[in-house]
Amino acid sequence: MPPQTPATGPTSAADTRPQVRPATEGWEQKVGSDGRPLLQFASPRRGRPPVHWADLRVEDRAPKVVELGLPRFRAAQLSTHYFVHHTAEPAEMTDLPAAGREELVRALMPPLLTEVRRLTTDDGATIKFLWKLHDGALVESVLMRYPGRVTLCVSSQAGCGMNCPFCATGQNGLTRNMSTAEIVDQVVAANRALARGELGGKSRDDSTPDRVSNIVFMGMGEPLANYKRVIESVRSMVAERPHGLGMSARGITVSTVGLVPAIDKLAAEGIPVTFALSLHAPDDELRDELIPVNSRWKVDEALDSARRYFEATGRRVSIEYALIKDMNDHAWRADLLASKLNARGRGWVHVNPIPLNPTPGSIWTASEPDVTREFVRRLNDAGVPTTLRDTRGKEIDGACGQLAAAD
Repeated sequence: MPPQTPATGPTSAADTRPQVRPATEGWEQKVGSDGRPLLQFASPRRGRPPVHWADLRVEDRAPKVVELGLPRFRAAQLSTHYFVHHTAEPAEMTDLPAAGREELVRALMPPLLTEVRRLTTDDGATIKFLWKLHDGALVESVLMRYPGRVTLCVSSQAGCGMNCPFCATGQNGLTRNMSTAEIVDQVVAANRALARGELGGKSRDDSTPDRVSNIVFMGMGEPLANYKRVIESVRSMVAERPHGLGMSARGITVSTVGLVPAIDKLAAEGIPVTFALSLHAPDDELRDELIPVNSRWKVDEALDSARRYFEATGRRVSIEYALIKDMNDHAWRADLLASKLNARGRGWVHVNPIPLNPTPGSIWTASEPDVTREFVRRLNDAGVPTTLRDTRGKEIDGACGQLAAAD
């Protein structure tokens, strides 16, 4: 039985602002035979991308090169080129025999991402990439420099099947799951751009190495709906170099809209990634409309699973909450959210309110500054650590799916 929480709804004159209901603008939300928003959990059948070196488990790489008639030690050389030097170019692999090198590398590291377009902020500290996959599907990733770290927002699916009415990615549904290597290759491509000095914004006293230090699975797609490949890509990210990218699991954030069985599965993996729950509403009445998967797993079920993740891993959970004007930013919702979180204990969770990118004339627009401050204040005063997130990329269509939709 979920912890008891106060009844939802306005509790004071300060909470009597209008209640805007979620609705699509400029597109029609797909619905099922029951009239509810359609959810796609299974990936449509499409031609699979070619098998890549990053798709192979570490223990399978040496046998693969032996199968191709090469000595086992070539596997470590190939991994060093890809995961350490961030290259798949045969001409740069001069420690491999010249005879047959081109054919070998192309067979084991076929091109997965073709850059279609990139947009860069005026200060150069954020780059948004639009990639074309082998079958023409489009995905995005965003590279961002912060003081002391470099973060990459990666996509895990082409499109998305969660059908959230505010999300540009979900407008056309799910195209397909991305492969393990397609996910990893976004990081390798970002590291290559960093090595070439293509990301600006670095101060003189910043000694951060020029490679990605943090990953957020907050790009296109629902990561836990592509569970197997997302976990395999995480394993490649945290594997020691040269067998992987040598990243810290604590620098990797896996986000979900609330697929409860997959959250519990993630908790049992033994990989201490940061877990983020995209909640956006503490009451089922609104969240049913805002996040359609709430029709499967309600707010309390999602929060219970988030708490179980904390108990299994010891890793503090992040609650993502996009503040949308007059829709989910009412003071009573801040109080209800704090009550639900505190009912499950203290010290296990952190809330990240996110100012929505403002869209003039749309119902999907940012909360007023004073409303935002009040929402954050109420959570903090209730003892829930809350930090307003620094948003990036407004000038370059920073919300995932915007660039792909425009292409």
